[in-house]
Amino acid sequence: MNDTQILHALNAATREERLATLRALRPQLAFPQMEDHINNHIHTTFSFSPYSPTAAAWKARAERLCTAGIIDHDSLGGNREFLEACKIVGIGGTNGVECRVSMAGTPYEHVKINNPDQEGNAYILLHAVPQERIEEVDAFFAPRREKRNERNRAMIARLNAVLAGTGIMVDFENDVLPLSQAAHGGTVTERHLSSALAHKLEAAFGRGERLVTFLRQTLDKPVSPKQEAMLSDAQNPYFHYDLIGWIKAELISSFYLPATEECPPVGDVIALAERTGAIAAYSYLGDVGDSVTGDKRAQKFEDEFLDGLMDTVADLGFRAIAYMPTRNTPAQIERLRALIARHGFMPICGEDINQPRQKFICEAMRGGKFGELREATWAMIAHEREEDGLFSAEAKRKWPDLTERVAAFAERGRAYAAREAQ
Repeated sequence: MNDTQILHALNAATREERLATLRALRPQLAFPQMEDHINNHIHTTFSFSPYSPTAAAWKARAERLCTAGIIDHDSLGGNREFLEACKIVGIGGTNGVECRVSMAGTPYEHVKINNPDQEGNAYILLHAVPQERIEEVDAFFAPRREKRNERNRAMIARLNAVLAGTGIMVDFENDVLPLSQAAHGGTVTERHLSSALAHKLEAAFGRGERLVTFLRQTLDKPVSPKQEAMLSDAQNPYFHYDLIGWIKAELISSFYLPATEECPPVGDVIALAERTGAIAAYSYLGDVGDSVTGDKRAQKFEDEFLDGLMDTVADLGFRAIAYMPTRNTPAQIERLRALIARHGFMPICGEDINQPRQKFICEAMRGGKFGELREATWAMIAHEREEDGLFSAEAKRKWPDLTERVAAFAERGRAYAAREAQ
C-alpha cells in the first residue's frame, strides 16, 4: 500500500476499525529511522485535519517523530484513540485540548491577543491531561461544543446571505456536519464551514479562471498571484485545503460572528487545569509576516505588549508557554525565551498541524536546538501517567528547581514510552 492508501484505510469510520487496521498493517510498515523530533500540537478529525487520531500517530512516526501530541479544539474525543495508536507505532504519546477563552476582566479584554478573528479572546491549551481525567475534561467542553454549533448555524445563515444570487448555498446539517466527528464528540470549527463552501465552489466552478474570477469579481475579494497559481493548478493535490486557506484569510470575516457563550472565562479553564492536573499553557502566536500556513494575513498580535501580557498570564496561573519555532523569527523567539525564564514557565513546543501541506517535524529544531522543548515533551508523558505530576507539592518538594524537575520526569517519560511500545 502507498501512503495515500494507508491514510484512507486509517481514516475509516470507527475508532475500532482504525486501530485494528493499524495493528494489522504495523508489521508491513517500513518506517524510517526515528529521530529526536517532537510535536505536541497535532489536530485530528475531531477538530479539523486530514488525519484521524490513528492516522495522525502513523503520520507522526512516518515523519520520524519520537513523540507526538494530540490537540483538538474543545474536544478530547479522539485522545484515547491517539494514545493507543502511538503505542502501536512505538512512539511516545501525549494528549491535550485547545480552546478559546474570554479575557474579560483582564487588561486585554478589548485587545487582539492571539486570535486573528476576535478581540479580547485568546487561544490557550491544556497540555498533558492526566489520562484518568480525560473524560472529565472533555465533559467541561461538551456544552461549549453545543453553543459553538448554535453560532455555526448562525454563521452559515450569514454566509448564505453573502452568497445570495450566486446559485450557491451551504446547508449546516447536510453539508457541514458530515465533514466532522460531531456525532462522536468532535468539534465543528470554522474550517468545517469553509470546507463545505470549498466543496460547493469547486463543484460549481472547477479549478482555474472561472473560480478565480468568481472570487475576485462576484465576491469582490483579493486573490494573490500565489493563491491564483495554487487554485489554477489542475494537478494540485492540496487544492481543497488551499481554497479553505483562501476562505479563512479573505472571506470568513464577511460571515464571522464573535464567539461568546462557547468561550469560558480564562479563570474557569485555569481552575479546570488545576483541578484535573492538566498543564495550562498560553499559546504564543507573535506578529505574523508571511503566514506559514497561508491562512493568516500579515498582522500584529502580542509583540507590542508582550512583557505586560506575560505578567498577566503569570498572575492568572498559567504554568507554561507554548510556541512554534518554525513560525517565529529568531528575535521573537529570543525575546519569548527570556520571558519564559523570567517567569518560571515551562516551555512547550507545538507546530500546528491541520492540513496536508504541513510537515509534522519542526525544521527549526534540527541540529539539537531547543533541547528544553524535547525534555518538556518527555516530562509531559510521565506527568500524564503519574498521580503526583510536575506541579504537585510532592514533585516540587523533591525537585524545587523546575528545570531539574522536568529532567527527572523526562527520564521517566522515556521509560514509560519504551515499556508501552507494542
